[in-house]
Amino acid sequence: MESPLQRTYLILVGYLTDGRQETKEKLVDGCLYVKDNTGIIPCELLHFELEWLESLFVFPSWSYIPQTDKSATGYLEILLDPVPVNLLKKVPDSIPVTYQTSAKTLLTSRSLGKKRSQLTVAGELTQRRPLLRIQHKTFFFLFLKCCISGVQVPVLVQKPSQLAWHYTLQLGRRYAITGLSLASLKESGQRTFVTSDSSCLLPYCAEQVREQSLDSAWQDESTQSSSLETDEQLSDILELRVEEERPRSTKESKIISYVGFVTKILNIQAGLFLLDNKVCLCLAYHQLLNSARGLRPGACVELIDVHLVQKPLVSFPFIVLGCCLSSTIVLKSFSRLSTPYQPPVSAGNLYLELLFRYNLGVPLYLWLVSLMEMFEERFSCFFGHSHSLLRSTHRNLGAAEKFLVPLLQAVVPDREKARDIYNEMLDKKHRCPLQKYSTLNPPCQAPSLSAVCHMAEQKSWEGFSPSQLFSPLEEQHMGTQELNRRLAWSYCTFSAGSFQPRLILLGVLRVSSRSSSLQLQDKSSSLPCVICNRDGSPFACTALRGSLLQVETYQLIVERFLQTDFPSWEHLANLEHIREKKHSVYVQFYYEDAQVLRAAEGHIQKSLGRANSSSLRTKDGGSLTSELETPEAKMLKLEDPKPDTRRDDNCQEGQSSARTNSCVSHLFLVTQKESLMYRNYQLPRKDHGEGWKLQHSFQATVLWLGRPQLWSHPREIRSLPELEESGCDGEQDMTQQEDLEVFDKLCFPPVPVKFLSRSSCPPCLPVQDTWHLQHVTWISCLPELAARSVLTGMDQKISSIPEVLSNSFTGSLASFSGNIVERTLCASPKTEKPHVTVSLQKQTGSLLASEHTVKLSVSVAPGSPVVLDVYIASTYLQHLWGLLPGATILFQNLERKISRFRNVYCIYIASSCVSIISLPASPLPFPSSPAGENSSPSLVFLSSLQSRLQSLPQARILCHLSCVLSLSLQWVCSLCNSIFKEGRCTRHSPPCPSHTGVRQASARVVVEDGTGEALVLCRNQHVAAMLGLSLLEWEVLQNCVQSRGSVSIQHGEATGTGCVEEPEDLIACYLRSLCRSPLICRPILLDFSLDRKPSKILQPAPLQLRNFRCDEVQFVSQVGPRLSLLCLNVKEVEQDTLSYLNSQRMRKDI
Repeated sequence: MESPLQRTYLILVGYLTDGRQETKEKLVDGCLYVKDNTGIIPCELLHFELEWLESLFVFPSWSYIPQTDKSATGYLEILLDPVPVNLLKKVPDSIPVTYQTSAKTLLTSRSLGKKRSQLTVAGELTQRRPLLRIQHKTFFFLFLKCCISGVQVPVLVQKPSQLAWHYTLQLGRRYAITGLSLASLKESGQRTFVTSDSSCLLPYCAEQVREQSLDSAWQDESTQSSSLETDEQLSDILELRVEEERPRSTKESKIISYVGFVTKILNIQAGLFLLDNKVCLCLAYHQLLNSARGLRPGACVELIDVHLVQKPLVSFPFIVLGCCLSSTIVLKSFSRLSTPYQPPVSAGNLYLELLFRYNLGVPLYLWLVSLMEMFEERFSCFFGHSHSLLRSTHRNLGAAEKFLVPLLQAVVPDREKARDIYNEMLDKKHRCPLQKYSTLNPPCQAPSLSAVCHMAEQKSWEGFSPSQLFSPLEEQHMGTQELNRRLAWSYCTFSAGSFQPRLILLGVLRVSSRSSSLQLQDKSSSLPCVICNRDGSPFACTALRGSLLQVETYQLIVERFLQTDFPSWEHLANLEHIREKKHSVYVQFYYEDAQVLRAAEGHIQKSLGRANSSSLRTKDGGSLTSELETPEAKMLKLEDPKPDTRRDDNCQEGQSSARTNSCVSHLFLVTQKESLMYRNYQLPRKDHGEGWKLQHSFQATVLWLGRPQLWSHPREIRSLPELEESGCDGEQDMTQQEDLEVFDKLCFPPVPVKFLSRSSCPPCLPVQDTWHLQHVTWISCLPELAARSVLTGMDQKISSIPEVLSNSFTGSLASFSGNIVERTLCASPKTEKPHVTVSLQKQTGSLLASEHTVKLSVSVAPGSPVVLDVYIASTYLQHLWGLLPGATILFQNLERKISRFRNVYCIYIASSCVSIISLPASPLPFPSSPAGENSSPSLVFLSSLQSRLQSLPQARILCHLSCVLSLSLQWVCSLCNSIFKEGRCTRHSPPCPSHTGVRQASARVVVEDGTGEALVLCRNQHVAAMLGLSLLEWEVLQNCVQSRGSVSIQHGEATGTGCVEEPEDLIACYLRSLCRSPLICRPILLDFSLDRKPSKILQPAPLQLRNFRCDEVQFVSQVGPRLSLLCLNVKEVEQDTLSYLNSQRMRKDI
């Protein structure tokens, strides 16, 4: 609530004048001033008479309104009429007048003549156009109407001494104007009366005027050219395109008059005010030369001939009253509130510049204002002042203009027709940009990052159902633990087009030591981000840090974390079983898709070009001469243990622009980077004691290059002679110091000396938050042999997935890159020791329970059959963003292991590191499904699998189903997997509390394709496909099993497999006869994966001869040991399809 103006009893004495003194000349700009011999100050009056000019007055009641900028001068509001000290001028007794009927004849006459004369026109003032200032020329139009005939004539007032008429003219009153001449506007051809230097504005009085005939005043005379120099200039400056009319959605605004109180200034630079808390007043189309003085909250204004625009924007809360060049604004009373005055900026006003450049209508202009307000409010605190974002130069566009111009160009196409302001003011048929409009549904939006996170979170949970994470067939066979584990972690992906309207991301790229991630930040919040290069190299461009980015092509990821206790799949619709749900939001995009709206100050911009080249180059001399310090050092990046809660991290200027002290820099080459985790490092204390504390950090092993250098300012580092445009990757560490040995002094041993001597391990250097790391693209100071040996050694560490799977791989650590095929959450091995961070998970805010482990199935390329499994404990996942199916990942220093089934897999350990080098190609509709599930596996022979047991996890065979060895149908407890019979669990010691059963089925069948045999394990819905049962038959069969608990049969070679055959009953007899039926033995198309945990490990054995039969034909083939396969899908094969697939397989094999 604003307080009233303070009262001070002072008497003000001064002269009223219409200009100010500049360089010994009087400058008349259309404003009124109060002056004395000490100075001059602008003023506003509710009532003004022309005879007051240059007269001395005593002002009995006035208010001084200061500006928001304390260093600038405010203005005076004259509340009561001033009292003159001297006698005022008198009005002439008799004035010859030409009435409008005769004057209208002159305006429409085309007769020519040489004689020129002046005349006087009198009438009622019907319209008063606003003061316009174009190219340092100020003028306005007025209209006088004859009281008898009603004819109106325009009068152009452009002489500086007559601009004060604008303040004294009142609509509805009668005036006489002397010394008029006739002129024609060059561009539009409009004719108008123009005042001369001798013209006077006098009040009309019937007793003091006499009519002058048209013949004696101006008969048969030609019209002279107007002396208004701005005719052509106005056309050049305001050649604005007219908004296209849309016949179906275009509405016409109503012209009304309105009186109201200013309750709020919405945006003074955009010319938007709020009247009576319900009406938006738009003055952007109506130039205000007095800088909106007097239009403060609490002032009363009268609006005449304004346009009523209803619902210009879908989301705009107010109706709009728009003032065009034909509208009139009258200040009825001043505000009594102590609200300061903020003048609008005319020069460099981006709001008005874009409005006139693209001739925007009200809907588009309001949308433009909302975007600019958002832009300024979100990012002005990062760059010191809002002017730095909005200001543009002839060569460099400002950040706001870079953002807005492409948007406006997309919605406002180019047009040839220019806007004619003279026709707007003088034509009988009114035309202006406010006349017609269409309700605008904005084509895009750029909300704050906090709003982005909220929108993404809301959209991810809208219509969320746990059952959508499963296929209808697989969920029916899951137990309680597996079901809830599959629900524990899921994700969804959104693009810009997923939101309506399309969502554009804006943010300042920052590095957060507290969240240990790259972030896009604005004033409201921050959004973690993953950035990749399209060429597949890891993103390492430190010059982008601190820059304002615009991203329109991105993937917005919402990771969902649920804690649930669903008893079975039948309860998935009951959301009461969701005990807790959390989420995390981050964005991932390519560096090439980000537009830099404003670059960070003080950063090396050369590295933006080719920041990822790895070739060595020499200097002009052809040699590489400098020092390479071979001892390695471990650099520890520590998180700030005591964050300063008083500082707003989301609203701080870049450190590089604020630093003025000298700094020390040292080049180094990163040879290894390890994972981000809580590390048990010893930190030195101030009291020189030893203490241990878990620190959230990561560790990198580096080689120091050269010696430290001292710089008077960080910006000087851009001229470092060792930096070139391309070459090997390195980093530069800078700190505000003058001691060249600062890096050596800050090093400390990573473990206590009593356990390990200082000389036995490299020192540890903690990197402080105030230091700046800068990526260097080429380092010329490396000796040729040493550099090549280091870089060659680093390149050789990267292996391919087939090499890691090969038996010839001998290393314990493996580094490779691959595409994530599938992401699965599984239970942690019971034999695994708990990590040191497990006890701290609740304190660190981990979203995933510690008993979970993530399995990533990684292939060489999308669709490749060669897959390697990578296991990552949940304790490492807090800061590993972007591990999504379809992404290409660079894994470094994973521990390679071999299972007891001879399967090769890798696990993520403390020395491991991952880098996202490519994003998923497109958002996946079903996040829980494997990537590439819809693609057909490769068609192979069984004989070819013997040599590719490790490298071919998934394939397809065209085979013949020989027999069913065993079949088991069970109704098991969803909690303990015991037999569930007659509605309860049969476990008694200890008793099981579960009341929910789950259907499970398994079968072992033998298939052959003429080149070999395989034992195939089928589960659940695949058993029905193997038996050739329809869904209805399968449902009836499983319902019959419910009362029995389980039904099992064995056949043929299945004896001794551990499957206990049920005693004779109807269901068992039916299944046995079904398995022995010749209808089961048929050709099928089988999708499979290798059984990595078979009941019997295959041993190398020689090939044996086996007899095979195909219809009536019998043949002999050499086959190897029977393989163990897992069924993924079964399809029936028609005869035509069988012939086609056989031909394709044989052709491919040849």
